[in-house]
Amino acid sequence: MTLKTHLGTVLAISVSAEKGTRKHNVSEALLVADSGIAGDAHAGPGHRQVSLLSLESIDTMRQMGAEVNPGDFAENITLSKVDLSEIAIGDSIMVGSAELIVTQLGKECHSRCAIFEAVGDCVMPREGIFTRVVNGGMIRPGDEVRVILHSDTETATRTRPL
Repeated sequence: MTLKTHLGTVLAISVSAEKGTRKHNVSEALLVADSGIAGDAHAGPGHRQVSLLSLESIDTMRQMGAEVNPGDFAENITLSKVDLSEIAIGDSIMVGSAELIVTQLGKECHSRCAIFEAVGDCVMPREGIFTRVVNGGMIRPGDEVRVILHSDTETATRTRPL
């Protein structure tokens, strides 16, 4: 097993009080072990407790003409300078003192979101990741993010939905 560490930054944290409503950015959030972000509608047991997307993915959609910002893809944490395409299931993401484990790469969209309808594409199904909170802690925009890849790129499970 090869351990590689990549560094990045938390750009934004987004939550919503109810499922199906637009997420809004917050100045800080408490990650709770085996639950997710305190106060977020998607918190609770399961493998999709916290979702992440990179600013670079959002910028791709902006270049296609979408007027989007962090949180618009329903991601909880928007990261800067983290290449999520290198991440595999089982890799660790340290956000401040909190630890997340990657549990799912991308997602299947059953209906076309407003972003897809506007520009004909959406990056979240391909480039978003989902995690489970192993160790909780308070997080804020500007916090350092350390991604620990536990496997070599060639052997890791990196399959994403199309």
